[in-house]
Amino acid sequence: MKITIQLFAGLKDIVGSDITENFDQESISVAELRQHLEQNYEKLRPYLSGVAIAINEDYVLDDNIELHDGDSVALIPPIAGGANPSFLITKQILQPPTIKKLVATPSSGAIVIFEGVVRNLHEGRRVLRLEYEAYDTMALKQLELVGDEILSQFVNREVHKIAIHHRIGMLEIGDISLLVAISAAHRADAFEAANLAVDRVKETVPIWKKEYGLNGTMWQEGILPKPVTK
Repeated sequence: MKITIQLFAGLKDIVGSDITENFDQESISVAELRQHLEQNYEKLRPYLSGVAIAINEDYVLDDNIELHDGDSVALIPPIAGGANPSFLITKQILQPPTIKKLVATPSSGAIVIFEGVVRNLHEGRRVLRLEYEAYDTMALKQLELVGDEILSQFVNREVHKIAIHHRIGMLEIGDISLLVAISAAHRADAFEAANLAVDRVKETVPIWKKEYGLNGTMWQEGILPKPVTK
């Protein structure tokens, strides 16, 4: 029995593509499929309890329903929350217009978007490219905590929304590695909040950079983590 499992939004970023699975049985239940995914897709595991499942474009309300050969299964992340698109760890190219839409509100007189870009020089050394590695699930959690921290600190200053996207994998010179977007009523607050958010990402999020240069590779030294206090 072969089943195709479609992934969307952050779930697809995590796995990289849709999933095709072959089973020896003639049918399996939705509950058994969930168990199979938990056992075989470690990166999906933290999100599976929060996704809905659709079979052949209909939502499943009973995990005892049987799946059969050729069924099309979709994992549906929360449409407005949960697998939050405002905070993202991804191997895909980062898109400033996309993150702008995530923070824009009718009350926002200012939107600041910071782009962290791979440069060709670091501490006097020529850099050819950078490779970013993350503790994915913890990094995503820390991005969300940074967002909460920033909004909490600016709660009385009309900062409206924040979004943070970080790219991982191999990046070339000029590629965007980090996007931070802030919307606010006034530009001064938006700039200040964005600057603080970038600092907190660098201080708290478990992401590391391997530098590829003329003399080989090396991990760039970072700083000791300064965790977000809840």
